[in-house]
Amino acid sequence: MKAIDNMDINGKKLLIRVDFNVPLDNGVITDDNRIRAAIPTLKYALDNGASVILCAHLGKPKGKVVPELSLAPVAKRTGELLGVDLPLAPDCIGPETAAMASDLEPGQALMLENLRFNPEETGKTAAERGDFGQKLASMADIYVNDAFGVAHRENASVVDVPKHATQCCCGFLLKKELEFLGDALSDPKRPYTCISGGAKVSTKLGILNNLLGKVDDIIIGGAMANTFLLAQGLEVGNSLVETDLIADAKSIMEKAGKLGSKLHLPVDFVYAATHTATEAEGVCDADNIPEDAMVLDIGPKSAELFVQVVNRSQTIVWNGPMGMFETPAFAEGSFAVCRAAAELEDALTIVGGGDTDAVVHLLHLADKFSFISTGGGSFLEFLEGKELPAFKALKECLNK
Repeated sequence: MKAIDNMDINGKKLLIRVDFNVPLDNGVITDDNRIRAAIPTLKYALDNGASVILCAHLGKPKGKVVPELSLAPVAKRTGELLGVDLPLAPDCIGPETAAMASDLEPGQALMLENLRFNPEETGKTAAERGDFGQKLASMADIYVNDAFGVAHRENASVVDVPKHATQCCCGFLLKKELEFLGDALSDPKRPYTCISGGAKVSTKLGILNNLLGKVDDIIIGGAMANTFLLAQGLEVGNSLVETDLIADAKSIMEKAGKLGSKLHLPVDFVYAATHTATEAEGVCDADNIPEDAMVLDIGPKSAELFVQVVNRSQTIVWNGPMGMFETPAFAEGSFAVCRAAAELEDALTIVGGGDTDAVVHLLHLADKFSFISTGGGSFLEFLEGKELPAFKALKECLNK
C-alpha cells in the first residue's frame, strides 16, 4: 500500500480517518495517546501544502446525536498539539460542512463531527451504509486511513470511502502497524514468544490456533488460563472459566506439542473470595485451588517461570494481562512479565490491546517496548491472520 509520503499532496485536500476514540471524564480527555499517535501524519500533511479534513468516532452514540460524545474537546486538543486552529464542523456531511471543507486553504484543517452520530457509518451492509461514504469522499482529493483501531470494522469511513475516492493511501501510524506486526508474523527473530492473557479464551482462539507452529513459546495467563486447567482435569474453584471451550483448550494443548510450540500455563495463583476483593487471601498451587476461591493473578512461581521464557525471547507479541491488575493486590504477575519484556535489549517487543497497554503505562515503560499497537480488535484479528477490511479497501482503491 502507498503511504502518505509517497503521494503528491501539495495543494490537495486530504480526508484523514483517525482513531480518536479517547476516554472522557465530564468532557475532559483523560488520555490523549491516540491523538498524539496520529500527529506525525497530520503535521506532515499540513507542512507539505495539503489541507486536512479529519474524521473520527467517539463512543457508541448508536446513530444519534449525543452531545456528551461530541468531538469538540478532541478538536480542541488536536489543534493544540498541531499548533493550528482546528474548527469543528456541525456534522460529517451536509451543505454547511461541505462548504467549510471547500473553503480550506493549504495548511488549514477541519474536524468533522462524530461519524457515529450518523447511523449509516456503522451499517452492517452496503445498503444500510448508503451513500454516506460517497459523500465523505466527495469533500477531498485523497483519502488517508491512519486508524488501525477500526481497521477491522466494515464502517462507511473505512471501506466505502476508498471505493469513491480518487486516490488512497495510509498514514504513518497505519504504515508502522503493518511494518511491526507484519515483521513479527512473517520473519521473526527467535525464540519467538506469544504472551496471551485476559479474561476469555474465546477472544484469543483464533490467535492461538494461527500462531501454533509459528511461535516457539506460548505463555497463557489471566482468567483464560482457568479453562486450560479445567481441560487438564483440575478444579478452579469459583474462578472465571469458559466450560464450553474446554474441547478447544484440549485441542490447542494437543496441537502445540505436535507443531513444536511449547505451551506454558500457570503453576500457582494468588486468590481471594471474589473479584471485588482488594486484598489477597493467599497463594495456591494450580492443582490445589480452594473450592470457594477465585484466582485473580498468577502466583510467584508462575511469574518466575514466565520471566525465564521472556528472558530468552527475541520476539515477543503480548496481548492480555496475567491477572486483575487494576487492583494492586493482583497486579504483580502482569508487572513481572512487563518488566522482564521491557528489559530486553535486542528483542522485538510488541504490545497490543487496551489492558496490556495500560499495564505498560502504569509502570511508565512504554518507551522500553519496540511498538505499542493502537488497535484492540484489529490487533487480534491481524494476529489471527485475517485480512482486515481497511487494508482490503485500500488495496482495491490503489488497483482500480
